Amino acid sequence: MTAGNIKGALLALLSMGLYSTHDVIIKLLGATYPALQILFFSALLSFPPLAVLLLRDPTHGTLRPRNPFWVGLRSLCIVASGVGGFYAFSVLPLAQVYSILFAAPLIVTVLSVPLLGERVGLHRWLAVCAGLCGVLIVLRPGVTPLGLGHLAALMGATATALSAIAVRRLGRSERTVILLLWPMIGNFLLTGASLGFAYRPMELGDLALTGVIAALGLAAGFLLILAYQAGEAANVAPMQYSQMLWAVAYGWFLFGERPDGPTVLGAGLIMGSGLYILLRERLGASRLRPATRARFGSDAVTAPRWSLLQRLLRPRG
Repeated sequence: MTAGNIKGALLALLSMGLYSTHDVIIKLLGATYPALQILFFSALLSFPPLAVLLLRDPTHGTLRPRNPFWVGLRSLCIVASGVGGFYAFSVLPLAQVYSILFAAPLIVTVLSVPLLGERVGLHRWLAVCAGLCGVLIVLRPGVTPLGLGHLAALMGATATALSAIAVRRLGRSERTVILLLWPMIGNFLLTGASLGFAYRPMELGDLALTGVIAALGLAAGFLLILAYQAGEAANVAPMQYSQMLWAVAYGWFLFGERPDGPTVLGAGLIMGSGLYILLRERLGASRLRPATRARFGSDAVTAPRWSLLQRLLRPRG
């Protein structure tokens, strides 16, 4: 492995550690405050630094999308992904949440056939089936009760996958400012409206923690940009699965969570199938490659896609 690939992998590992810390703070605050309230303030406090970056958008035009359906669908999916992820982290063990969210690349592969016209070969279909079996092993329907947290995590994984599909359909036809701003507007409208139904006054320290969530999401995104600039995607992308190690460590020491055998087995199947799909897409000519190398599980307004941040940080020509 070259020095660049080693550097890229290490930067990606650090990025995933920050993302996991981001999720741990969500879980800590979720024990006291509604998930939508946490999401609202985290997104609100992430807006000032993002607004500075948005001013760097070199393209000209209005804020009206050229492809309103796909932009609207992507914005709705990002909001749904954030809501589902924030709620799931608040009520479920970390390892369970990650196991379910890691199914997003599998869902992307399935949806790519009707929505992108992608041709999926036998090997990738077998990987998808193995991964979905892993999801069933983690959930254990009929053996353990399934709650809203499990449904929220499944919603987050599905919404993240649909968002990735929408990005593929949009390509570079939309301005970066539109792809970042419209999900923020949708999030503020939805989560802001929810404050009228379930709001709990936040202590100053807890409010500051929502700012830490925003800062960690942005910092992790910037590190991921550096990782992909330093190393090849095939060496950087698999580092997203290191979050399971962070989840086990954080869950063990902070929350007294001990992953049981079925969770470990199911997570192993899901991660193994995801890695296999990444490998097959590296070798083939799949249009999904830019989608599957992003960090699945948090394409939320508090942690926007690294590829969009990269567009804004490129030097102006």
